[in-house]
Amino acid sequence: MSDLSHVLVLAGGLSYEREVSLRSGRRVAEVLRAAGVDVETRDTDATLVPAVLSDPPDAVFVTLHGGAGEDGAIRSVLELLDVPYVGATPDACRVAFDKPTAKAVVRSWGLNTPDSVALPKETFHDLGATAVLARIVDRLGLPLFVKPSRGGSALGASIVHSAEELPAAMVGCFAYGDTALIEQYVQGVEVAVSVVDLGDGPVALPPVEIVPDRGVYDYAARYTAGQTEFFAPARLSPEATEACAGMAVAAHTALGLRDVSRTDLIVDATGKPYFLEVNVAPGMTETSLLPMAAEAAHRDLGTLCKGLLELAAARR
Repeated sequence: MSDLSHVLVLAGGLSYEREVSLRSGRRVAEVLRAAGVDVETRDTDATLVPAVLSDPPDAVFVTLHGGAGEDGAIRSVLELLDVPYVGATPDACRVAFDKPTAKAVVRSWGLNTPDSVALPKETFHDLGATAVLARIVDRLGLPLFVKPSRGGSALGASIVHSAEELPAAMVGCFAYGDTALIEQYVQGVEVAVSVVDLGDGPVALPPVEIVPDRGVYDYAARYTAGQTEFFAPARLSPEATEACAGMAVAAHTALGLRDVSRTDLIVDATGKPYFLEVNVAPGMTETSLLPMAAEAAHRDLGTLCKGLLELAAARR
């Protein structure tokens, strides 16, 4: 049995990604139990704080996606309760969760990221959508990729191939957030690089290549078995693989992250990677990318999660 006598897995929440979070939580709880850890799973409701106060866990594994799970709010509450947890601090979460801010930070570190503009919904209302959208196309060109500035699982995200498609893409984006990030679409190989730090510094796991059947890695392609083909490790040259690993570790470091993260990249035809976004609470479902990367690295997922919890518990 583990030295961890009582571990809490947080899953669920009220974001658009609730169902994915519940699946991640179940998977983490299963692999931890297999690794000999006593696990309790809880949602983020009015019973959470009284339960933690009455029976404080040794550490918490946060598998909340989107919203409070990744914007630092729940982690702030855990710090108020003096409960250690796996993952980034609230301040680092706030920076990483806002995609335009994260892009600005990694760009300041010299990392490649597609040119983009972030605009709130009110801008289009006040200045006129037609005029603003025309300038976006003139400035960034086509194709474009539109997504909410916050959130994940590709909700509200779409590729825009023509100027006529942009208004509908913006409407779809604003259904999931008040600010849109519109960036140049880089054609290439989509990869995800998970980074873990068990106390000896951040290390990149093998990159996972993502090949959706319909060409777009949307919500259905992410969480429906059989709709996407994955290659772990990715089918990249050794030089491109090294560049992706270096970029993921650099992004993890630049954004002040801790313990675990996942960086999403596009690798162009020359082998040059571009930073897209980072996830401070990577998915842990059967079709999620961090578990695939761990398997490709011949690392047991339960042992990895247990090690992260032990590291968190030692910070108390």
